[in-house]
Amino acid sequence: MEAKYKRILITIDNSAYSMKAARTGFSLAHELRASIGLLYVVNKSKEVVNADLGITPEQSKMVLLNEAEKTIEQFIRLYNGVEHIDRFTPEGFPEKEILNIAKEWEADVIVMGTHGRSGLERMLTGSLAEYIIRHATIPVLITPPRMV
Repeated sequence: MEAKYKRILITIDNSAYSMKAARTGFSLAHELRASIGLLYVVNKSKEVVNADLGITPEQSKMVLLNEAEKTIEQFIRLYNGVEHIDRFTPEGFPEKEILNIAKEWEADVIVMGTHGRSGLERMLTGSLAEYIIRHATIPVLITPPRMV
């Protein structure tokens, strides 16, 4: 029987939660012999601009993009043995870019971690994972924050 999931999109950032998601996504891809896409969104809301310190929007964007590329490289080194990994570092808002890249790359499943926020913190900040689950047109695999 041929594998249904041939393209697995793993969303990452530089958190421990991403490490768990990546481990799960790489393992799934190996088992299914699927292609892997690693996605790190350069989050526009984290850009820091300070004219007094001479930090321009371009400089801030470059710092965030370098962080994204270094993080992707670290994940690839941790999970070596993969022949080819497609890399995505779009600039924008994660909730939109994850869905855009999943559609453009024709992913069959999205793998992502969650911070496990609850209560007031979740109400104030929202949940990226919840947003993706509600708006994705493909399956979403969420790795819990306390996964063993």
